[in-house]
Formats: sequence, C-alpha cells, structure tokens
Amino acid sequence: MVNAGRLNHRHEASSRLLAEEAPVALIYNGISLAVLMATPADLTDLAVGFSLTEGIISDPAEIRDTEIICHPEGTELRAWLTTGRGRELMERRRQLVGPTGCGLCGIESLQSATRVLPSVPRGISLRPPQIAAAVQAMVDAQELNRRTRATHAAGLYLPQERTILVREDVGRHNALDKLAGALAVRGISGCDGALVLTSRLSVELVQKAAMVGAGLLIAVSAPTALAVRTAEACGITVIGIARGHEYDVFSHSGRILPA
Repeated sequence: MVNAGRLNHRHEASSRLLAEEAPVALIYNGISLAVLMATPADLTDLAVGFSLTEGIISDPAEIRDTEIICHPEGTELRAWLTTGRGRELMERRRQLVGPTGCGLCGIESLQSATRVLPSVPRGISLRPPQIAAAVQAMVDAQELNRRTRATHAAGLYLPQERTILVREDVGRHNALDKLAGALAVRGISGCDGALVLTSRLSVELVQKAAMVGAGLLIAVSAPTALAVRTAEACGITVIGIARGHEYDVFSHSGRILPA
C-alpha cells in the first residue's frame, strides 16, 4: 500500500492508502510466459496458482523452486519446473500478456479460449444461511480492500469450520490464482468448500474454479451467459448476485439444500 495525498470534496488536504499495482512477470525455466498487473503480495501463491489454473502443472511438486526478483519497474517471479513439465511447456509455449481486466489476452487461438475442463466432483452442499455466512466471512476478511477500497478478493469458505481462506489483489483473476496456490500448498481441495468471489463472474473464473476442483462458486455480481454454460458443462454450481440472504442459482442447483 502507498500513502498518497488527496484533496477531498471540501477542498481539504489529507491522505489515504492506495492499493499497489505493478507488473509481475512469470518466468518458467528462463522463459517469460506472462506479464500480469498485480498487487505485489503473496507472489509465491500466485506462481503456484497461475501454474495450476493455466494447466502448466498438475501438482505443486512439479515446481522445483521459485525466486522473486524485484526491479524498479516491476517484479520477476521465476519458477523452475521439473524436467518433464519444462519440456511440455516448451512444446506448447503460449505467450500470455494479461492486463488486470482481461484473463484471455494473448492466447493464440479461439480453441484456447474454450479449453476442455475437468468434470468437478460433487463435493459439499450448502444451506441458504451458509451462503450468507460465506459472503459475510469474505467481507470480514478483506483487510486490504477495507483500507484501500480498490481490490478484489477470492476465498474458500469451509462451512464445517466456519472459516475462510482469502487472497486479495487489484485483479480478480490474480486473486483467484493466489487463492488456488495457497490452497494447493496447504493441501486443501476446492471441493472441500465454496469459492467466494467479489467480482462479476466471467468464463475465465469458472475455468479456473474447475481447475482447482471447486463445485460451488458464489459471486456478489452476476455471471455471464458463457460462464453459466461452462459451469453447466463441467458440473459447477454458480450462485450469483449474493447479497445478504438473497441470491440466484444459475446452474446445478442440487447442491443447495432447503433451509
């Protein structure tokens, strides 16, 4: 965070905290694969999560080592893959350049935008009060957004423990990737809880949810039509416009139990 000067509507000088945003280059085995505009925090989680949700690896153990190199103009996030994964990456190399608002920039073909996703296991079910509790738990855990009012968040709500693991970032895709990495490192499966997102629900977020095995996806905003079709195809329950005790279920409603 950065403390910046400001002039309010009364023309009074003061300061407030702003969220940091900087280029983060993801480099695999010496090859730059992606440049993301991201909040420079939880970067190891970002490296692991991006690698998993983009299909670069299938297990965190396939990353042998990571290194964070800071430069005045941004950060290099270097990862070294196991021999087999490194060879596969070289064979299918894609150059992805992803600004904050777009998760599909730089892919090479229309087929890449509609990739085949794994079928998601049924996992847990939720009752209506638990949906409200999940959203409230997300709000309570958003420390960075509470101080800056400028970041998105992704969290996994575990109803049995009534806890949530959250990652925040200026980019909604980055927040989910950071969460995916944090879950993988801790050995927590996406099917153990419900993913909660603060953003609109676009198809890339459904794709990333499928890659971490999350069968329940709750968003405070509405999904796109393609996001719903994709969720239907891979078995994800999409809950949108979740505000307090109100919400809409757009796919696979069988995971939502009566109150």
